[in-house]
Amino acid sequence: MKLIEELEQTRDKTLLYFDLSEADLSKCYAVGKWNIKQLLNHIVDAETVMYDRIRRVISKPNQVIWGFDQDAWATGLDYNQFPLEINKDLFQSVRTAIIYLAEQYYESLGSNRFVHSETGVRTLKDEFDKVVWHNEHHLNQISQALA
Repeated sequence: MKLIEELEQTRDKTLLYFDLSEADLSKCYAVGKWNIKQLLNHIVDAETVMYDRIRRVISKPNQVIWGFDQDAWATGLDYNQFPLEINKDLFQSVRTAIIYLAEQYYESLGSNRFVHSETGVRTLKDEFDKVVWHNEHHLNQISQALA
């Protein structure tokens, strides 16, 4: 399945960035934007949120699921200080679980719906696809920062 390949590819690319030097981790893709360390911590937090949504929609469709304030998380959790070693392991584990759930439920329950508090009606397939889109989006920003 194409989705599984994309989940594996983005996982592998992302994991490499956790081992960058401190100098590289402090680089930004644009003035006033998050640095690479902050982006990596955000990727992991967003991944855990999407994993939670996926499990909720598999277990009980048609519920309202609240969005999260990414800037509040970045500030409150102090992304510049949060240890990347912790989030590297967490990212790898959560992505493994997402891949498993995608293999099991992407096709069979993909039309399960939920209401996102900010974006409206979405499906389980939408959320699985968002995992890849979100990861690729930030991988592009990291590439720009390193260029």
